[in-house]
Amino acid sequence: MKRTGRWAVCLLIALLFWIACPAGNAEDQIQAYFLNVGKADAILLRLNGQDYLVDTGTKESYDQMEDALRMLGVGRLAGVIITHTDKDHVGGLKKLLKSEIDVERVYAGKLHSEKSDEDHPAYSAAEKRNVPFTWLGAGEKIQAGECVMDILGPLTLDTEDENNNSLVLNVETPEGNFLLAGDMTQTEEEELLNAGVIPRATVLKVGHHGRDDATGKALVAAVRPQWAVISTSSQERPDTPAAQVTETLKLFQVKTAVTQDAQVGILAELENQTATVWRVDWDGKHPLEK
Repeated sequence: MKRTGRWAVCLLIALLFWIACPAGNAEDQIQAYFLNVGKADAILLRLNGQDYLVDTGTKESYDQMEDALRMLGVGRLAGVIITHTDKDHVGGLKKLLKSEIDVERVYAGKLHSEKSDEDHPAYSAAEKRNVPFTWLGAGEKIQAGECVMDILGPLTLDTEDENNNSLVLNVETPEGNFLLAGDMTQTEEEELLNAGVIPRATVLKVGHHGRDDATGKALVAAVRPQWAVISTSSQERPDTPAAQVTETLKLFQVKTAVTQDAQVGILAELENQTATVWRVDWDGKHPLEK
């Protein structure tokens, strides 16, 4: 389908979606859309009327991501945060910056395995399109109205596994919080737990797509989330979600949603320290009771 034709379809779907699921006051909404982009990450944060995107999926899943963003009425992003340099997190950034969606700033982690800062794919993409860019490190924050995105890690550079250089974000809001684990494995989990920086969270975005090298019992015990969201595709990566991970979540009575089970993605809304979670399809949102 040609690009203009796809946009027209997206606008029609968006109209039907919002008729079926009318939005409340955007200034009051605290939402995270964990988009279905296959075995990749793309998370739309809606924080008091400001939209941020954490990761951009792959180059191949970009059209799916853009269609979802347009369906959700996204025309401007206050920021795009790239957790690390893996292609299933930064792969869609170049196309996004060329799109009609306005991106105000790109962020990326200052600890990375590229030869130089100029070689970082997020930095080079932003520089080419003249988009403002900011490096992020542990202890730094992004303010979004009453909400704060607190960078918890990484604390040290891992020269052997780029996954452990993944930014870990605690999105603090008056209604609860999202802990976004990027691709951190149990190595980074242990480091952050030992440093005492892992908080309790209302919703946990499970690390490394639910693979068995992440989401250890010690992490889940510390976070004690109401819900966990796993962003993956078993068709692309048959070992996800790993039985070890799902069993750990069940052990701590954490309700779980997987992005592959929705056409558009998983929506988590926070209100009064409680998460309500929905499966979002092209025809609207449907409550999950798992």
